[in-house]
Amino acid sequence: MSQQTARRGGAAWALVITSVAGFMAALDNLVVTTALPSIREDLGGGLHDLEWTVSAYTLTFAVLLMFGAALGDRFGRRRLFLAGLAVFTGASAAAAMAPGIDSLIAARAVQGAGAAVMMPLTLTLLTAAVPAAKRGMAYGIWGAVNGLAVASGPLVGGTLTEHISWQWIFWLNVPLGLALLPLARLRLAESHGTGAPLDIPGTLLASGGLFGIVYGLVRGPVDGWTGGLVLTGLFAGAALLAGFVLYSTRAKNPMLPMRLFRSRAFSGINAASLLMFLGMFGSIFLLSQYMQGVLGYSPTEAGLRMLPWTGMPMLVAPVAGILADRIGGRPVVAAGLFLQALGLGYMAVVATADASYAAQLPALIISGIGMALFFAPASHLVMSSVLPREQGIASGANNALREVGGALGIAVMASIFSAQGGYETGRTFVDGMRPALVTGSAVVALAGVAALLIPSRRRTGPQAAPAEPAPVLETASH
Repeated sequence: MSQQTARRGGAAWALVITSVAGFMAALDNLVVTTALPSIREDLGGGLHDLEWTVSAYTLTFAVLLMFGAALGDRFGRRRLFLAGLAVFTGASAAAAMAPGIDSLIAARAVQGAGAAVMMPLTLTLLTAAVPAAKRGMAYGIWGAVNGLAVASGPLVGGTLTEHISWQWIFWLNVPLGLALLPLARLRLAESHGTGAPLDIPGTLLASGGLFGIVYGLVRGPVDGWTGGLVLTGLFAGAALLAGFVLYSTRAKNPMLPMRLFRSRAFSGINAASLLMFLGMFGSIFLLSQYMQGVLGYSPTEAGLRMLPWTGMPMLVAPVAGILADRIGGRPVVAAGLFLQALGLGYMAVVATADASYAAQLPALIISGIGMALFFAPASHLVMSSVLPREQGIASGANNALREVGGALGIAVMASIFSAQGGYETGRTFVDGMRPALVTGSAVVALAGVAALLIPSRRRTGPQAAPAEPAPVLETASH
């Protein structure tokens, strides 16, 4: 099929393909959480093993995101997207058929590796297919689908486990992946980045540093923050990331050029993204347990009652994308973050051991609108803050920072919860959850401040984000 034909209807096809692929990768971050009791009943294993079914995915996903983006830039974004999608789909089938807990953990690690290659390339492929004037709306839909996946992971996992079996949280990916593979091959146009050789030292430093940091954050609440492996991971990871920064300032072709952070647009949106995911992931982690463990809802009932929050991106995010096209992304992102902070603070005030749903509903709606306003313009700001040839690594870096933020959020919220409350009674749970939600609210508000530091799109000069010329597509022969 010719490249000319592949581009026909390319924008619509690219939006469908990248949104579904992004949904699959984002969903699997939290989809396992509500299925853990059923997995333990079928496969055995202790609490430590069950936690690794979540952590194994988070680790490989976060660690390999920038490497996956760099591979796509070097060898072809569509080609590597297909490879990542195939690995993710195959690993999902292996997880569904896992005969024991160890093989499930191994399959989850491979699944995370496939998602790490696939996920950052969804944005670069979408950007290449959509005209600059229409990218805000496209990012809005893409962001809505991904936001829905992040927030509805516990609902999807709980519903499938409750009504069918836990294996279906993984089988769900297989038909989607098999349908996307030929569509992506035929309907997506190939593109490349700078064509520079792979930065092996930078890759090793960044991957090792991210592994240490994320390992320490994931295991800290479980193994204790003074545990030998946790402290080693945190300190060694920090040292390796410091070495990565120092190396990247001097390397000829670094994986992540440090000069990108001289742009207030790039630095501001990445800081806002990290802080947003820190506050949001930790809050969802506790609120899903509050709905079920304290208020007594089943996983399905809890998920349905959280729809004003989790489902709002599907309604509001496309509108947010259009607004970003008209007035710029900064005011929309900042407004979304401050609304999300307000919603979390509101929930902290009204949460009790017997709170009515009516009392919680305003907080859920405000949080949902805020999350929806963030996702679409944030993606637009990331991609428009760099040159087209650098969009792959910019997407990888932003996704890696979001993952670190999510892991840090769960670690921080769990630590605050444990220090102030516990699982003994509904009252003690709320005593721990309230200060955690207040912390989450403050962190998301700080993200809003970071967003306000982004220059407006009307600003010109060396600090302004680069213009968005249509990406130059480099066709590859097949």
